Amino acid sequence: MSILDEFKSFIAKGNVMDMAVGIIIGAAFTGIVSSLVADLINPIIGLITGGIDFSNLFVNLGDGDYASLAAARDAGAPVFAYGSFITAVINFLIIAWVVFLLVKIVNRVKDAAIHKSAKEAEAQPAGPTQEQLLAEIRDLLKRSPA
Repeated sequence: MSILDEFKSFIAKGNVMDMAVGIIIGAAFTGIVSSLVADLINPIIGLITGGIDFSNLFVNLGDGDYASLAAARDAGAPVFAYGSFITAVINFLIIAWVVFLLVKIVNRVKDAAIHKSAKEAEAQPAGPTQEQLLAEIRDLLKRSPA
């Protein structure tokens, strides 16, 4: 088997296709979660914190005085940009919380569907047991002329 045939076999497996679909959906989901955080949650946090922008907090490690982190970076000054790190941590925690809540909702919906199908299976009348079927066959064989 050539390496190309092995690759085709590998790609055709269900796990690889499932993973590809998951990656594509994950990429699309990233946009949704990012918009949720940037457009809905961060403005609320901004209201609560009085509009503090952590991303512009920095310590200049060189000479000069800069009004913003962007100005310091543009000038090539060495900076300790702790505000950007704080912003990244806050965004991570928010995104992790939103994903946790969404997974929790999906799991509840899935559990409800499983519970519903289990109830429906219980509600259906059970068929005859194996012994009952064998007894019916025996009785039919006894009645039929030999």
